[in-house]
Amino acid sequence: MKIAVLVSGGVDSSLALALLKEQGHDLTAFYLKIWLEDELAYLGNCPWEEDLSYAQSVCDQFNVPLSVVPLQKEYWNRVVAYTIDQVKHGHTPSPDIMCNQYIKFGCFFDKIDDCYEKVATGHYAQVEHTNGLYWLKKAIDPIKDQTYFLSQLSQEQLSRALFPIGHLPKSEVRTLAAHYGLATQARKDSQGICFLGKIPFSEFVRHHLGDRTGPLIEYETGNHVGTHQGFWYFTIGQRKGIGLSGGPWYVVAKNPKTNSVYISKNYFSEEKERSTFLVSSCHWIATPPTTPHLHVKLRHGPALYACTLTPFNDTQWIVHLDGRDQGIAPGQFAVFYDQDYCLGSAVIDEQQLLD
Repeated sequence: MKIAVLVSGGVDSSLALALLKEQGHDLTAFYLKIWLEDELAYLGNCPWEEDLSYAQSVCDQFNVPLSVVPLQKEYWNRVVAYTIDQVKHGHTPSPDIMCNQYIKFGCFFDKIDDCYEKVATGHYAQVEHTNGLYWLKKAIDPIKDQTYFLSQLSQEQLSRALFPIGHLPKSEVRTLAAHYGLATQARKDSQGICFLGKIPFSEFVRHHLGDRTGPLIEYETGNHVGTHQGFWYFTIGQRKGIGLSGGPWYVVAKNPKTNSVYISKNYFSEEKERSTFLVSSCHWIATPPTTPHLHVKLRHGPALYACTLTPFNDTQWIVHLDGRDQGIAPGQFAVFYDQDYCLGSAVIDEQQLLD
């Protein structure tokens, strides 16, 4: 089979390439250049060169040709601009979901020849083809499972996707990488937002939105207890970077209109938890669920809530959790599951008094 393999310079995509090569497939590797040199030059950081060198080493080892695909403009328009806009309006963005939907399985598909039957990546996920439909299935490793980030893919996109390591736990990925002698075998997993690398997100936000002094308000008392440099630097549940003594303090709410950030020492108190919220822009990968009784992830990770999903009006759905969660934030994606299958996702709307 003729397969395009997306390589990042990390161990996961490297092993995906190695496994496919061993299976005898006809491979071409592609490295997506999305780093925004002009935007990040002020920080003196050019992290993509190291990643590309690792990717090249692995491709050389297996005699697989490697091409660099420049997608900076597309990435800016689809992912970076979205991220800035979400932060500016007090929402929590999900740039990795946008990247998969519009870049890795979007613009990249348009750039390559139709002769490639599949596009393989190092994502921890699985694809199942049943009754003429493609279903996104959780990876074997619940900690590394990345279906949350793939939950906006379409049928067409999923039909061409191939995830060679989705059936492996991370520990075995490392073991196999050592077995093959991959140059990337000891590289640490990437953290944070993909286009920033080691650059702190706060620095990126400051570059685009600047500073604007506002009040830090204690949630329980309404007292003004300090100042901050802009609500866009904070996310719900954040503990670090608040800059007040006598804590620990947690961010529990934001008001973009007044540039106010509400903090509390009692983040895990029941009054700050929610069990009901609204979502919109529901996207189903294959078909809409046949039952309202599902499971939902509110963020990447193994944690799942049992829930019911029912229509609220023409554009919104109401989600009832079987538990309560402190960190539900507008702009986040709620990703829905039926057993091991990721059905799709929806955007969490502004908080309304539903509980």
